[in-house]
Amino acid sequence: MTVLDRFLTYVQVETTSDENSTTTPTTPGQRELAERLKGELEALGLQASLDENGYLFGRLPANTDNPGKKLGFLAHLDTSPDMSGKNVKPRVVNYTGGDIVLHEEQGIVLKVSDFPALATYVGQDLVVTDGTTLLGADDKAGIAEIMAALDVLTADPTIPHGEILVAFTPDEEVGRGPHKFDVAAFGADIAYTLDGGPEGELEYENFNAAAAKVRIKGRNVHPGTAKDKMVNSLFIAMDFAAQFDPLDTPEHTEKYEGFFHLNSIQGEVEETVLDYIIRDFFEDTFQGRKDKMVEVTQRLNEKYGAGTVTLELRDQYRNMKAMIEPHMDLVDNARLAMEKAGVTPIVKPIRGGTDGAQLSYMGLPCPNIFTGGENYHGRYEFISIQAMEKAVQVILNLVELYAK
Repeated sequence: MTVLDRFLTYVQVETTSDENSTTTPTTPGQRELAERLKGELEALGLQASLDENGYLFGRLPANTDNPGKKLGFLAHLDTSPDMSGKNVKPRVVNYTGGDIVLHEEQGIVLKVSDFPALATYVGQDLVVTDGTTLLGADDKAGIAEIMAALDVLTADPTIPHGEILVAFTPDEEVGRGPHKFDVAAFGADIAYTLDGGPEGELEYENFNAAAAKVRIKGRNVHPGTAKDKMVNSLFIAMDFAAQFDPLDTPEHTEKYEGFFHLNSIQGEVEETVLDYIIRDFFEDTFQGRKDKMVEVTQRLNEKYGAGTVTLELRDQYRNMKAMIEPHMDLVDNARLAMEKAGVTPIVKPIRGGTDGAQLSYMGLPCPNIFTGGENYHGRYEFISIQAMEKAVQVILNLVELYAK
């Protein structure tokens, strides 16, 4: 199977994760995909194990006398809950330029004016959605690329390689990917996640991340007799949101700038819940952002009454830079592997996170490599087939480098 064939197959399995679920994996589709992949790994001749939490590990033994370090590759099974991943209808477009109509009846168009990077893909073959779901390249493209590389290695036993470990993990999109990951059982000395964006991305820095859930209590009475009695939690929620700089948000920040992101708001007079994510590259300003959440909560409780606003604040992951810097040979080798594949490395910080961020703090240093996609988590997601093929070659080049 080609990397495209695999990708188009995997996106048909709904694996949207659910942050409100208490199970692991948080949704059954992730295990369904993991079981399918376990069979595919075994069909390729790998040793494969799938545990009760949906973590799938595969092992390809070394075929050299001097195998060197045990090399791991990882991708995640789930897709983002930001948009539906059910009934994905992918379509391949030979892109010649201009806008791409995704869904004519609903007027959904992937526009160059909205996404200027699209214009750089002229002459390539793009996989797009029909505009009603996300595509799932984040991170089923990573899975497909790892599997395609294993296809090559197992089909030609004359290719020298050390011990290769692969892992497909659940619930990365809700920040729980490595929470039950057994690093010792995985067995890799070093690893790479295949969870990046456009061709050439190579990342070893990421956001420090936290999540905040703000609950606001109101009091509902008949609006005709509400004077001095009603407490409308919706207006208090608006007051809470207004305490933050409207330019300190994802749509107004880039590069090393952090942000507060109001991800969802659900409410009525009686109660309103706001879900925020907090992101920052630097420890001191990251802590300052969390402190501000606490301060705003205290301020509004003084204004509206004790207990009106409650805050649940939890850390999600940390910047892996400190854990990678003692192992910069990982980054250097990834550069070499890309250059050998004809790819120009683009070393940049991840304005997000990967399983590798948490795994790096668990003793498995793990930079991140591109998969070839753009516009993740939404209806305008697309991926270049040529970039996916380059990612497969980068994996194979890394295998060759570490075999030496």
